[in-house]
Amino acid sequence: MGRGYARYRQGLVHFQDSGGLVRPRPGERPLVLLHQSPQSTRQFESAFKPLVARGIRFIAIDTPGFGFSDPTPTIPKVEDWAPAVVAVLDHLGIQQADVLGHHTGALIATEVSLQHPERVGRLILNGPFPVNKAERAEYIAAGDQRHAAGVAVVDGSHMLKSFETRVRMWGPDPDPAIITRSIAEKYQTLGPYWWGHHAAFRYDHTAALKRVTHRTLILTNTGDDIYELALRARTLRPDFAYVEIQGGSHDIVDQQPEAWSDAVVAFLRSE
Repeated sequence: MGRGYARYRQGLVHFQDSGGLVRPRPGERPLVLLHQSPQSTRQFESAFKPLVARGIRFIAIDTPGFGFSDPTPTIPKVEDWAPAVVAVLDHLGIQQADVLGHHTGALIATEVSLQHPERVGRLILNGPFPVNKAERAEYIAAGDQRHAAGVAVVDGSHMLKSFETRVRMWGPDPDPAIITRSIAEKYQTLGPYWWGHHAAFRYDHTAALKRVTHRTLILTNTGDDIYELALRARTLRPDFAYVEIQGGSHDIVDQQPEAWSDAVVAFLRSE
């Protein structure tokens, strides 16, 4: 696995690259992977081997402020993160890539396709977020409450609360090692961990989806906590391809990496 940094106007962007491990089919584009918040490229670790086994070159990118990427100097908007993705493509000499985003990453992927349409081949939105005005206000209020509960305290109980929340989100048979990784990612961010949800909850994905012109897949799973929003996005854009995986939860990539990779690759290689 390759690993490196690209520089853009607001700092360094960390990425992982499987280019040295695979020989893509002629004409195939690399696949950019954009993670949810507050995580990092490690969200996709369980799918790394399945994707390589299927001959996919992927470039997984840490959103600015998360993983090992520098934060923006001020509280970011989703729109502020798109240039970081293009900077990685420029650094690697890639003119065009397919782009996949999960949850917050799906919003960033959408924005990359709008700001730089010539750099995107196909688009995969794994967990779109077309909320209405009232729902947006509820998400923002709930997010503020969660972030207040996550403030560091000397007895470390903030980490236990975060862990317990992730256990509930996982569903049956939670994997404590993966949940530990998720909590560690949350608190090791180089920027405030709450910036991800702050930006996502304020992004108008409904309006953005209406402007997308790329061949697009809405990917979801029936146990995802925002599954109903994927159905709404499907109604909004019936011209998009649609695939749902049965079961799983917020952590579908870790829970069903083979099925998830199959769905991704099938779309990328469809006629």
